[in-house]
Amino acid sequence: MGQLHKRFSNEQAKLLLQGYVQGRIARAEVEGILQINKTRFFALVKEYRQAPDAFSLDYQRETPARLPMEVEAAITRELLREKELVENPQLPISSYNYSAMRDRLLKKGYGVSINTIITRAKGLGCYQPHPRKKVHDREVITVAIGALVQHDASTHLWSPFAGDKWTLITSLDDYSRKLLYADFVEQETSWAHIQAAQAVMKAYGLPLSYYVDNLRVFRFIQNRDSLWRKHVLQTDDIDPQWRQVMRLMGVNVTYALSPQAKGKIERPYRWLQDRIVRTCALENLTTLEEARGVLRDEVDRYNNHQVHSTTGEIPSLRFENARKSGNSLFRPFSLPKLYTSSKDVFCLHETRILDGYGLISLFNHKIEVPDVPDREDVELHLIPDLARNTLEVRIWFEQKMVHSLTIPMADLRVHF
Repeated sequence: MGQLHKRFSNEQAKLLLQGYVQGRIARAEVEGILQINKTRFFALVKEYRQAPDAFSLDYQRETPARLPMEVEAAITRELLREKELVENPQLPISSYNYSAMRDRLLKKGYGVSINTIITRAKGLGCYQPHPRKKVHDREVITVAIGALVQHDASTHLWSPFAGDKWTLITSLDDYSRKLLYADFVEQETSWAHIQAAQAVMKAYGLPLSYYVDNLRVFRFIQNRDSLWRKHVLQTDDIDPQWRQVMRLMGVNVTYALSPQAKGKIERPYRWLQDRIVRTCALENLTTLEEARGVLRDEVDRYNNHQVHSTTGEIPSLRFENARKSGNSLFRPFSLPKLYTSSKDVFCLHETRILDGYGLISLFNHKIEVPDVPDREDVELHLIPDLARNTLEVRIWFEQKMVHSLTIPMADLRVHF
């Protein structure tokens, strides 16, 4: 079937549309004669009613029929670069991302559609057919922002030119799907996760619950961790450092029983991983700070510009609308009554016993503790400063801070 303007003249089409508008011809009869669907029919009716005398079926192309050679060359260049990434076994990339390619071309001033890129990709052998996906049946279970924060980390070689793997730590609000926190760290540690929780709580408030996996940072499991603990202790009898912070702040913790149960946070990870790795590889980025710049751009795109496939809304707008309407389970940020400084909550906790000389030992450092009887327990709050390479030690006894000092971390055989 040919195009409409080639099968009918303007006068013939106007006559049929006039008959429908005046009630002399039924819609189905006009659609049958013109061989068009309902959507196309009503578009023509609208155009006819706006200007009956000027109505025309003539097709006015808005873009040139052929792309300039400069644009064709840019598409070919990007497709071949993309092919190198897909075929590189060192990168966690196994498929082509034509949306990311379109965005890169747009930044260079070349506005082309994804369909055009795919057509060129097939001709250059840069195309992989996608397997048929199951019907999208995911849904939002929570009813308010702050009801559940999904928290996770992913360690990869984010740039093939960096040489080292970095860890991406993220926190995502389940209701709005907004990324509340996302940052790279050189190593995944308890301190890094504590800092992430502090950033989320200070920025948005205290959520009702966190949703995490069974990583050692988050949970003690007897069968797995018993080499480091007494065998009389069962699962969850010991709180890891991160879990201690959650208890102090009154935030519940729920554990995923399998990787599949963390699908809501894993999907943004895959999206971020795909885009960030591609950009780092194509732009030859080598440092953590350069990768952070790419991460910030992609988080901004995800939170503020992209409609989420599950909610049908932009995450930041959905989050703000819920907050303004009072549909929030975030509590205002406040410290437990015992403490006046966040350093004593968002920290690493240790206990020591004073010896007969009023000293404690911490990482082979002897520390004198004043105003505390010998053989008594003291609580240590450790706050690493990775930028200055120092460790602040705040010593508590009977719910009071009795001493504080700062020691260099250069001689400490421990990673924070």
